[in-house]
Amino acid sequence: MSHPVVLFDGVCNLCNGTVQWLLKRDHKKHLRFAALQGPAAQGLLAVYAGSQPAPDSIVFVYREKVYYKSAAVLRITRMLDWPWKMAWIFILVPRFIRDFVYDYISSNRYKWFGHKNECWIPSPEWDGRFL
Repeated sequence: MSHPVVLFDGVCNLCNGTVQWLLKRDHKKHLRFAALQGPAAQGLLAVYAGSQPAPDSIVFVYREKVYYKSAAVLRITRMLDWPWKMAWIFILVPRFIRDFVYDYISSNRYKWFGHKNECWIPSPEWDGRFL
């Protein structure tokens, strides 16, 4: 796999908004994207995640490793330009605290931001960025 891949919940409004935000800030076009509900994401998880339980929110696959929750978010921000890559400083916060905050937001994301009945379709300008 030549590019890092962000796997996201394709029906979640927060997740879709985050993908759109990342697309606008990934000026070097490093990141690729796939909805967790799709075959590309399922294939990547089968290869790289093994017997891990199926995730329900963001996953980052990079250099044949899989990152979940806050580790995924922080790894993704490292791929962006200044000032967004500075979010990496939060790696100093213990993982159990970072993941607690992540889990709280994740468990409320549909209630706070809503969800769709089907996956978001990216615009043609982002062709080649989605698996």
